[in-house]
Amino acid sequence: MIPAAFEYYRPQDMAGVLAILGEHGDDARVMAGGHSLIPMMKLRMADVPHLIDLQDVGGMSDIVVGADEIRIGAMVTQADIIDNTELRSAAPILREAALQIADPQVRYMGTVGGNVASGDPGNDMPGLMQCLNTRFTLIGADGEREVDAREFYEAAYMTTREDDEVLTAVIIPTPAGGYAYEKQKRKIGDYATAAAAVQIIKDGDTCTSAAIAMTNLSDTPIYSEAAGAALVGTSVDDAALAAATAAMLNDIDPSEDNRGPIAFKKHVAAVILRRAITRAWSRA
Repeated sequence: MIPAAFEYYRPQDMAGVLAILGEHGDDARVMAGGHSLIPMMKLRMADVPHLIDLQDVGGMSDIVVGADEIRIGAMVTQADIIDNTELRSAAPILREAALQIADPQVRYMGTVGGNVASGDPGNDMPGLMQCLNTRFTLIGADGEREVDAREFYEAAYMTTREDDEVLTAVIIPTPAGGYAYEKQKRKIGDYATAAAAVQIIKDGDTCTSAAIAMTNLSDTPIYSEAAGAALVGTSVDDAALAAATAAMLNDIDPSEDNRGPIAFKKHVAAVILRRAITRAWSRA
């Protein structure tokens, strides 16, 4: 399909972006890679009279791996994440998740910023960022602020980002311990039926910390604090796995669609989570 008519802008700096946003308000939208927004425009699910392309705006395509934190610019692509050897060493779960997003063509254009900022409940990065306790950097007319990923999503396609703000970077505390990103989908390129991001730290044979987030099982990504808490203090045995799975199932709220009925989605979510926990535990 063909989108409705719109004005196209390609500013050279963030000041230009903010000026256009200030002039046109909620009639303007910014675009990073375009893989979330353009399909919605073509289907007439999004009406964007003024489209701002961020491709020429500098300063948002860097990956900086520090001792305690990792900063990833909003225009970094999934392919950039996959290819960055320093990032692979510091936070391998990012590469593991990026490799499961769509297909190579999409990964070469799809950006981290677009994936997390659009509020699409089917996207992979939002749940992963919640699992990793990431902060999002936003800049607007009133300056710069940070928002925790676990507080960013309000409903499907609705976030705490204001209309005049742009997400410029994600800041990730350097992960420790074992990790896994597990995803089930109908075919290559499809959204997940269910996906789980897990990060586990252990001391000897005891789990001391666990973070768990689920994707495409509610109208927002779900950070299941109760599921992680169910593993802490255990040896991640069958009883702990059952408790964590039960806690996760209590937190999600899937709806029936072309990926299956609610009961099927809950079953898939339980299987995926157990796989992710088991693999993360084996790597811890």
